[in-house]
Amino acid sequence: MRKLVVLSFISLDGVMQAPGGPEEDPTGGFQYGGWVAGYFDDFLGNVMVEQMSKPFDLLLGRKTYEIFAAYWPYAKTEGDPIAAGINKAKKYVASHTLQRLDWTNSEIIQGDVAEEVKKLKDQDGPEIQVHGSGNLIQTLLKNNLVDELWLKIFPLTLGPGKRLFAEGTIPVGFNLLESGVSPSGIIIANYVRSGKVKTGSFALEVPTEAELARRRKLKEEIDIKA
Repeated sequence: MRKLVVLSFISLDGVMQAPGGPEEDPTGGFQYGGWVAGYFDDFLGNVMVEQMSKPFDLLLGRKTYEIFAAYWPYAKTEGDPIAAGINKAKKYVASHTLQRLDWTNSEIIQGDVAEEVKKLKDQDGPEIQVHGSGNLIQTLLKNNLVDELWLKIFPLTLGPGKRLFAEGTIPVGFNLLESGVSPSGIIIANYVRSGKVKTGSFALEVPTEAELARRRKLKEEIDIKA
């Protein structure tokens, strides 16, 4: 089975909306589009190259597909492994409105998105990467289809905005695979699914009546000897 990986830029308060530019997604009156630009550094660039230089397929929501399709096909791929990887990748697009896709090697996913993604994961092929696509990610989380999270956590808060962990989030445990911190304070944290949420308690254990009686008897014996 192929693993499905969500790669996301998020703020400290979990916002993932419009990291790339002011006009990327102003939905809901969001005013801080392009918030990664002031923090992006060579360290993060190298991490992105490492994560996107190996073979992968892309799974995208409609809006992210349209943003990518307006930029990446026209980017120079020579000497740019990210551009080369994105253009070479098979693009699966979850949409109920698009009728055709002009970007080479792209295919529309219609109908029950969760069921279609399950079929994709069962096929042979490279890992499936999800970029942007906030609404689609909620569907993937809700249906337990995300295997790994590769997060870039930026040192800022944004307040209102679309969040990575929103209405699709279910209780799941993760293990940290790899981490690092860039010179500009970006935390790189890669997580893999580990099973159910572990719970416990730090509350003091209330002794039973039998235990209390044992302690009283022990104290009496000590007092007599004293």
